[in-house]
Formats: sequence, structure tokens, C-alpha cells
Amino acid sequence: MYNTDMPSRSDLPSTAKLIRSTIMAAIVALVLLVTVVMPAEYALDPTGAGRLLGLTEMGEIKGQLANEAAADETAQLVGVQSAGATKPQEPDASATETTAAPEPVAEQTIKEEPLPEPAQEPLWQDEVRVVLAPGEGTEFKLTMKEDAVARFSWTSEGGPINFDTHGDGSGQSISYEKGRGVPEDKGELVAAFTGNHGWFFRNRNDNDITLVLRTGGDYGELKKAM
Repeated sequence: MYNTDMPSRSDLPSTAKLIRSTIMAAIVALVLLVTVVMPAEYALDPTGAGRLLGLTEMGEIKGQLANEAAADETAQLVGVQSAGATKPQEPDASATETTAAPEPVAEQTIKEEPLPEPAQEPLWQDEVRVVLAPGEGTEFKLTMKEDAVARFSWTSEGGPINFDTHGDGSGQSISYEKGRGVPEDKGELVAAFTGNHGWFFRNRNDNDITLVLRTGGDYGELKKAM
């Protein structure tokens, strides 16, 4: 038993209407294919409508993604084939056993002989010792040319001493350095001009002291001034 009424023949569409509807549907489908599907899926836009709607760009992106996926798949396939072709071969056991090991080379011991040390110039050329009573003084001079350099070292044993380092000659005189109550000194004496250059010492202690003077370098002679 049916509750729905059967349509009458007059309510059914005619054959012409069906054909017309089919043609219209085909035209609409064709239009959608050309303006929507082809630009969006394959980046084909013969009418230009896909570019206006932004569908062509979508199709281009899909095409690029598909190309990249195909390239990655090809690269993976080539990598697998290369790995199979370059598989290392196991060494021949018989060849390994028959190969004799090389004999060790004896090490040669090279004895290094020490180089001879260069001859060194004596540090001091002259040394004098003199005992000075309380209040007594003495003077020592080096004969030197202008710009000559002499090394010196002096020590006052028994107490400090007063000194005056000076020079004279060629009509000139100079005082390099003075000191009071100095127990010792050392350094270099550079002649300001050609002449005699040296030291005057005086004992201001209440006891005897022993003065030790050592010299070396570029000078003619060490002499005691009178």
C-alpha cells in the first residue's frame, strides 16, 4: 500500500525538455571544466578566467609539487641502485693467508753531538782592591774614546761609601753621577768625549773599608789617579 500518488503523464517532462536539460548540463560541465577544473588541477587556462579567479596559480603549485615528488622518488631509486653496485667484496681468505707480512725495518739511532759553545768575552778585564781608612779617598780612571762603553761593578766591604762618577779630557769635564752612603753599584759608563772617565771614592765611616772595583768593555787601561 502506497501513500504517494503516482504522477500523471502530463506532469512528466517531455523528451525535448530532457534533451534540452542534458545539453544545458553538458554545457555547464564543459564551462566548469575549462574555467575551473583545468586551471586548478593542470594549470591550463585557455579562457583566462582561471587566472582571474586565482585557480591557475593553484594548478601551477600542484604541478611543481608533483614534479618534486617524482624527482625525489627517482633520486631515492638511483641511490638504492648505487648502494647495491658499490657493495664491498669480501677479501679472498687464501690470498690473505699466502701474503707474507713485511719485516720490520730496524731503527737507526742518530747520536746528536752538542755544538761547541761560542767563545765568550771575559766579563771583567781588570779588578782592584784597596783599603781606605776613615776620611781617606781614592780615584780610578779609564782611558776611553768618545761613545765607548765600559762595564763596571764596585762594592764597599765594611760600610757604605761616597762616590762621584766623572770624566775629563779634550778640554772638557763632566759629572755623570754622585752618591752618599752607597754600599755598591754596577752598570755601564758611556764616554761623552775622548779622555779619562772613572770614579772618586771617599770613606766617611769610622772604620776601614775595602773597596773592590771591577771593569770591562771598550777602554784602554784602568789607572789610579795620583
